[in-house]
Amino acid sequence: MTDVQDKPAVAATPVEKAFGGGVVATLFRFQSVFGLLAVFVAAIIFSPRRNGEILFLSADNLANVVRAVSEIGIIAVGMTFVILIGGIDLSVGAVLGLAAVGSAVLMVESDWGFVPSVLLVLAIGLVFGALQGMATAMIGIQSFIVTLAGLQIARGLARIWSDGQGVAIAYGDGPNEAPSSFALLGERTFGGLVPIPVLIFAVVAIAAVVFLRISAFSRHLYAVGGNEKAARLSGVPVVRVKIAVFAICGLLAALAGIVHAVQLNQGSPNDGIGYELDAIAAVVIGGTSLAGGRGSVAGTVAGALLLGVLNNILALNNIDSNIQLLIKGLVIVAAAALQRLRPAS
Repeated sequence: MTDVQDKPAVAATPVEKAFGGGVVATLFRFQSVFGLLAVFVAAIIFSPRRNGEILFLSADNLANVVRAVSEIGIIAVGMTFVILIGGIDLSVGAVLGLAAVGSAVLMVESDWGFVPSVLLVLAIGLVFGALQGMATAMIGIQSFIVTLAGLQIARGLARIWSDGQGVAIAYGDGPNEAPSSFALLGERTFGGLVPIPVLIFAVVAIAAVVFLRISAFSRHLYAVGGNEKAARLSGVPVVRVKIAVFAICGLLAALAGIVHAVQLNQGSPNDGIGYELDAIAAVVIGGTSLAGGRGSVAGTVAGALLLGVLNNILALNNIDSNIQLLIKGLVIVAAAALQRLRPAS
């Protein structure tokens, strides 16, 4: 008869000892929400006033905050999928630029319709991401290297497609004009209160949350991120999961590029520079572990909104742009540090 030994207890962290395990678990589970609430309250307190009105809380300003967040938010949702499997995608900003250029060139210079242009651009993003996933999953190249190369490739393709120039988008029915239906993506709805890009972001986020909660694929995704070798031995199709995740990320980056083009009325090969860093920051602030296997899209959405509110209140107070970068960097470091303090359970 063999002796059965109890599993060793996991030592409590100093934070758990101070506040209790249940409280700590709740705090870390909803760290992005609490962080967003804290920044939102701080924005109200430090917001400039005009005739007694808090400028930050004005309807137009709040609409501008969520509009500005929409592009990064869409990309960050795709980035969450990639980081959940322990990967990274540095090409999303360049894919956004490629999609913005593609949208402009197809409709303005090639006289394509709205629907065919959008479908082709989305397909390009999907295929581009899938190819990166194949290089990572089938050849075994680290995703950091693959997507770093993908960044250069996408940026180069955008420059070739546009001859290195930005392509302005004018609307109408004549030659060198985009269909007026495309302009609708940049308008507002619900009485002019809600920008259409925000609705697109909301639909993407809700669909991703539901997908991760109810689909069998989501269990495979978390399994690969938690322990890829164990997942493979358990019968999880690791290669297919990785390819699908990078394809989703590429698709959403292309969607963000379409939104970007309609908001700026142009497509430029330089669009999207640095967007990959903002997307990764939103994911990290949202509580997703860079090691993979732990995180949520809801947290990423809160992280993206936190960055948007922070950017807005700093701009309203005319804070120097260099100081803004410093503050945002400190917020990202603080979010990463919180992950190190998170209980192992």
